[in-house]
Amino acid sequence: MDDAGAPRDVARAAVPRPRGRPRSFDREAALEKALLAFWEHGYEVTSVADLTRAMDIGAPSLYAAFGDKRSLFDEAVAVYMARYGSFADRALAEEPTARAAVERMLREAAAAYTEPGRPRGSLVAHAAANCSNAEVERSLRERRLAALAALESRIRADIDAGVLPADTDAAALARHTGAVIQGMSQQARDGAAREALESLARMSMTVWPRDGGPTG
Repeated sequence: MDDAGAPRDVARAAVPRPRGRPRSFDREAALEKALLAFWEHGYEVTSVADLTRAMDIGAPSLYAAFGDKRSLFDEAVAVYMARYGSFADRALAEEPTARAAVERMLREAAAAYTEPGRPRGSLVAHAAANCSNAEVERSLRERRLAALAALESRIRADIDAGVLPADTDAAALARHTGAVIQGMSQQARDGAAREALESLARMSMTVWPRDGGPTG
């Protein structure tokens, strides 16, 4: 009993409990570290333990701030596309022709995939390698296919406008570009220098028909 005659446990219950501790880490900085881990190692290999070490937070903080590993990955991919992988979309939006857009796209890919201080290659091209999570694999595949569709649409528009010859195979030309970009990404991961990728990019453009000219 306390001095007022109330049981001690009742008195203690009347004392308000402190609220939960506020988040003590920079969410954006932690997300960037997770992005780099996924980019370097892929989705499958990167465990929650790897992520918490890279992000310098505990597992409870990771789950509270980002949900599960899959949700964190989806958010990391969105940041990657906005911060590192948007060069293709910009080229298509800003260049006057599909050919000019692809020339710029490949040139900028050579630079982006070999940028010092970052993982090499493309997260979207490699993060689902050997991945057992069908949803992750599908989400990245859909991003790649959407990029191909956007490029094919741009090529078709140039054909319709007479910029490219009428018998240009838009689908094959778009897929050729996609294959070159994915190959550049893999070669970057294998150690190819920027200059080597730029040479590959220039050579790959020789398959394009001359603007408005014959294909033969």
